[in-house]
Order: sequence, then structure tokens, then C-alpha cells
Amino acid sequence: MTATADLAIRIARATFNRALADANLAAIGPLLAPNAVLVAGTDSALITGRKAQLLAWKREFAAKDRLIYTRTPDTIIVSPVEPIAMEQGHWQGVSTGSGVTLASGTYSAKWREMGGAWMIEAEIFLTLA
Repeated sequence: MTATADLAIRIARATFNRALADANLAAIGPLLAPNAVLVAGTDSALITGRKAQLLAWKREFAAKDRLIYTRTPDTIIVSPVEPIAMEQGHWQGVSTGSGVTLASGTYSAKWREMGGAWMIEAEIFLTLA
């Protein structure tokens, strides 16, 4: 189960990254739990709930020179007792206009398997550069 869960979460993360690059809200929604929480890296803004996160991404996608964020998992730890997992890795935000990385850091994400799909319950970001 652990190897299968690890692979499923890595695939879901790759899908999320592709959705961010393509500004595809429809692909992001199913990856977020209804009450998903995001704590931003720089200002620690708290975005609670799938609807709020989709609105935030919609605003981000509308920016003339937006950032494309990529999260890269370094480790995924799957719980042996609950259908949950913790992903830890690094992230970067690259300008669509210049191609320059304007922000980067580390992150942690908590995943939960619901109805056979892994969904993000919480993400917290730390801006380091």
C-alpha cells in the first residue's frame, strides 16, 4: 500500500503542477479536499477551503505577468494506520514574462485518501529566496 500511495500522491502532485502551469482550475479542484487549508510562504496568508483556493488561483491566473509555481516532492511518508500522508519538498515560482525564478522555498503538504483519490488537506510554505 505504501508504494502505491506514494506513487498516487506523486502523480497527483504532477497533475497539480501541470494544472498550475496551464491555469486549469477544473484540474485543481478535484485535488483539493473541501476544507483544504493553504498557508502562504511570504505573508502567511491563510486560504481556507477549496472554493477560496480556487478563487485565489483564478486571480493569480489573471495576472499579466504571473508566476508559475512548481512543487517538487523530496519525501512522502504514508501513515500505516490512517489513509493520510505527509509530503515534504521544495517549491519555486517562475515569472511567465521573464522566465526568472522570483520566489522559492520549502513546503509540507498533508494528503488524505478519500473515495479512492488522494486529496490535499493542508499545505504550508516557507519562502527562502
